[in-house]
Amino acid sequence: MDTTSLADLWDEVFGNQPDPDLWVVIATAVVALAAIVPQGVWRLSRNAITIAHEGGHGLVALLTGRTLTGIRLHSDTSGLTVSRGKPTGLGMILTAAAGYTAPPLLGLGGAALLAAGHITALLWLATLLLVAMLVMIRNAYGAVTVLVTGGTFVLVSWLAGTQVQATFAYVVVWFLLLGGVRPAFELQAKRRRGGAGDSDADQLARLTHAPAAMWLFFFHAVSLCSLLGGGRWLLEV
Repeated sequence: MDTTSLADLWDEVFGNQPDPDLWVVIATAVVALAAIVPQGVWRLSRNAITIAHEGGHGLVALLTGRTLTGIRLHSDTSGLTVSRGKPTGLGMILTAAAGYTAPPLLGLGGAALLAAGHITALLWLATLLLVAMLVMIRNAYGAVTVLVTGGTFVLVSWLAGTQVQATFAYVVVWFLLLGGVRPAFELQAKRRRGGAGDSDADQLARLTHAPAAMWLFFFHAVSLCSLLGGGRWLLEV
């Protein structure tokens, strides 16, 4: 019985689920845009992008051998990831570059899973990543934000039907792909006004001696290419 239950669970999580109709895919893109374009809504929904942004810093810091000491998320949708290790070199460069590129690349990976029909696997993987991130959160607002986000994924994964899961998953992936584009433009606007002097692009400029504008172009290229590639996969239902 235990073996049968484990096999059933494996099939449920890693098996293929049916693709939604094209109109559902387009509707979920519209919903995602509605959470990104209006400034008032974006002030709230941007917290999800910040989770992905700081999670990207943290994950790459660990992968490059740095010691991750904590992540903080703030109510103004800013965040801070602190790691210990060599202050220069490839590991630090990759860690700094991971923030703005993490949301669109996560969206691209999510689009690949959805294109392969792995809707449940996407939801479970996102939940595991959020649980792992929660361990490293070092402030109350950040903990509440990650708990609410992770709790939503758990509820949908365990209690919702197949169609609801598919709709939710497509909204999330569209949001990462589309929402991953806006922060680079916001950073560009801040730098034009003389602000954001300690942004990821400026840190990368100091680390690599390449202009911050080049790194800003890199952020734009990653987010726009991810949107084009991921959007194409999502629309091929």
